[in-house]
Amino acid sequence: MGTLQARLDIVVSVKISVFIRRAADLRDGLAVLKPIGSPHTTKTLVFDEHGAPEVKEVTTAPAEGDDMEQTVAVMGGADWERWITFLADRSLLADGFTTAALSYIGSPLTAAIYRQGTIGAAKSHLEATARTLDERLGRTVGGRAVTSVNAAAVTQSSTAIPGIALYVGLLRGVLGDSMVAPIGQLVQLWDQLTGARPFDLDDQGRVRLDTWELAPAVQNAVAERWTTATSDSVTDLADLTWFSDEVRRLYGFSVPGVDYTAAVETDVPWPTLTS
Repeated sequence: MGTLQARLDIVVSVKISVFIRRAADLRDGLAVLKPIGSPHTTKTLVFDEHGAPEVKEVTTAPAEGDDMEQTVAVMGGADWERWITFLADRSLLADGFTTAALSYIGSPLTAAIYRQGTIGAAKSHLEATARTLDERLGRTVGGRAVTSVNAAAVTQSSTAIPGIALYVGLLRGVLGDSMVAPIGQLVQLWDQLTGARPFDLDDQGRVRLDTWELAPAVQNAVAERWTTATSDSVTDLADLTWFSDEVRRLYGFSVPGVDYTAAVETDVPWPTLTS
């Protein structure tokens, strides 16, 4: 009996954490979020044990030693390129194969700690990897590789990266429901990857899903609120109820329609296969 070998049409690479093990090198690798060159002081948003918001300033020390090298190794494009090479070497890429990796640029308000910092160096490496893969895939299978610059979203790291929680809350305060949710951004990306819509690329060949976030009018409005935000005023300037609910939803809470006070059976048998 012969074997049927399926081939891949699309692969999307997503970095799920900035603190992961670099197993491919058989040693630990730790990504860090630090500015480059000098310390960086910024406003940030924290919540006390009762959930009350506090706006304060924090200073982050600059990268040192091999911080940048390790961050690029963990969060750059090396593992993406390894996966695509692994699949290509086994003839698992279909003709016209397309691959994408998610990236972020963000606001000038967060640039020093993010895009101009160690994580930004990793994003630049990721985008350079896309250009290398794009040339290779175009030559071998008529395919392509792109990075997708997505817009701001609430993630598990939003409360850990200095300034990000405040920025995203203020962005939501400015835009309200006009803010495009992650699922909406990914639908737009999928449409471009599948050819339902043409690629919307910038001059560096990156898919741009963040134009609504970086529109000058939006950034100016966020910057104005950022300047005046204090512990006393932040609830009027940022949508903190939305932000808190988004964080809770990451862990399965604050989901509409779920009664969290209802009793739940926790001792249940493992399901069995039936014919």
